[in-house]
Amino acid sequence: MKTRMIGAFFLIVIFLPLLLVGGLYFSLAVALVSILAMYEMVAIRKTKKDLPLAVEIVAYMLVGYLALNQSDTSSFILNLDYRVLTFLIFTFFLPVIIIADDETYNLNDAFFLFGSVMFIGLSCNLVILIRNYSLTYMLFFLTITIATDVFAYVGGSMIGRHKLCPAISPKKTVEGVLVGTFMGVFLSSLYYLTVINPEMSLVSLLIVTVTLSLVGQLGDLVFSSIKRHYHKKDFSNLIPGHGGILDRFDSIIFVVLAAIIFLPML
Repeated sequence: MKTRMIGAFFLIVIFLPLLLVGGLYFSLAVALVSILAMYEMVAIRKTKKDLPLAVEIVAYMLVGYLALNQSDTSSFILNLDYRVLTFLIFTFFLPVIIIADDETYNLNDAFFLFGSVMFIGLSCNLVILIRNYSLTYMLFFLTITIATDVFAYVGGSMIGRHKLCPAISPKKTVEGVLVGTFMGVFLSSLYYLTVINPEMSLVSLLIVTVTLSLVGQLGDLVFSSIKRHYHKKDFSNLIPGHGGILDRFDSIIFVVLAAIIFLPML
């Protein structure tokens, strides 16, 4: 627990000032996070099968570039550069034919790298876009995620009795989910009505916050299933007490992806 608290402290000290300042420094920090997250995905894949170094290096470059795509604007415009997608397809799928050796590089590897770069790159890009659009909205989505995670952990530790998905995440409980969802919804709704829009329909706000809280917890289970598939406890040990980048930011990845659906309602 002590190590976990120290890790959380350093995360706050590093990322909170960047979040508040925003702009170029925040964008570059998120791009770096995307590269580290991609490194963890590649590393966990390589526990079962090596990948060509050249393709691996290009994957790191592309995920960082995708994270920064159209990030130099304060308008929330979803305008993905199709040249990036084309380059991704060429980069990951053409080597299957060029190398022509399933043991070295095959179609499964290509789909894994393509999906990982898209998944991580797009979600990190949305973090930058939402922050550039509005700090208060970014804090709203972070409040949902962090409050849900913290109180799900506390609730599960204190009163958890019924396992949620023992085959995927043995420590998660139904009670933890209920406590985490309730507190995540309560605190984020309180923040929204106090800071952003006190005239917001309570029903609409509850629909948004409940959905995002549950989506964040489902995202946590998705990444847990990836670790379970590769027989790993954590993606890495980069963050003391928390594991890796993907262990700590798994929920926010799914929350920001779902947030773009609900942003017009807010």
